Amino acid sequence: MSTSRNILILGASYGSLLASKLMFGGHNLTLVCLPAEADLINAEGFRVRMPVRGRKDPVEIDSRKLPGKVRAAGPADVNPKDFDLIGLAMQEPQYRSPGVRELLDAVAKSRVPCMSIMNMPPLPYVKRIPGLDYDALKPAYTDASVWDSFDPGTLTLCSPDPQAIRPPDEKVNVLQVTLPTNFKVAAFDNANSTAILRQLEKDVDAVRFDAPEGKIELPVKLRVHDSIFVPLAKWAMLLAGNYRCVTKDGMRTAQEAVHSNLAESKSVYDFVFDLCVKLGAKPEDLVPFEKYAAAAQSLSRPASAARALQNGAPNIERADKLVQLIAKQKGLSHSVIDATVALVDARLEANRKKAAA
Repeated sequence: MSTSRNILILGASYGSLLASKLMFGGHNLTLVCLPAEADLINAEGFRVRMPVRGRKDPVEIDSRKLPGKVRAAGPADVNPKDFDLIGLAMQEPQYRSPGVRELLDAVAKSRVPCMSIMNMPPLPYVKRIPGLDYDALKPAYTDASVWDSFDPGTLTLCSPDPQAIRPPDEKVNVLQVTLPTNFKVAAFDNANSTAILRQLEKDVDAVRFDAPEGKIELPVKLRVHDSIFVPLAKWAMLLAGNYRCVTKDGMRTAQEAVHSNLAESKSVYDFVFDLCVKLGAKPEDLVPFEKYAAAAQSLSRPASAARALQNGAPNIERADKLVQLIAKQKGLSHSVIDATVALVDARLEANRKKAAA
């Protein structure tokens, strides 16, 4: 049995998926979330449902039955220095909200190794990619100043490839996994910090779930990679799929976004793939379009960015704009990406006007 770690995760909905995997290994998790969520998790724990290949029904993981412990708390109730590792699992705009902003700054100053599980890579992580004008990328962030106190060496990125939703008719402590792929995390600059990730990777690999038919292996592993570019594989997926769920008059599913015009989707995907290679990624760090297109067949809901826009959100994560700005620095552009960014800009502008009215 490996050393039990104390791990803090900001964000309980998506964060509970990773938390469930780590609690199997006997690690103790603290989830930072809203008061109603915290009360529910502290009273009843949380549930994660995931499909398992070869089984008709999904398995349900109940946090109360796992070896590790979980507690939920508000942003003011935790001290980052009490933890061995900190996960960032909220949407990027949430980090500037009162309370969370102060906690994020304390996380940065604690220098505790920090792993982002966001679609939008934090600016200090982008600074680990050499040769970019980082100030010119700030407009892609809701408030880039929240990242000012971070040392890029203490921050890494974990690609949030597994897809999950909160079923609308269930309590907020239930998470349903819809695409059970792996978390891919880049190594830290620091060997001791990376050693923690490798330990967690082993612990997650060792998990066996007591199902009626016996002990079974569960999907959704943690994979540690030496290359800082591996988590950027998500960028091509976001721009070919997620952001193209946004339409002028509403939204469409990710499956429709990718497959209604496969040639256009491939053109966007290849453009972002090639951009990542120009930044220093090896082609094998990334995911081939065919593999993504096959997975997208099962994405029967609009992406969270599209749903947030539809619900009137004044800010969403802007990985679309980040990629556009990075491409611009390399003298590159793609008409479909430019049109997507302009459309999202316009929809956000309309949402903000409506909110101010």
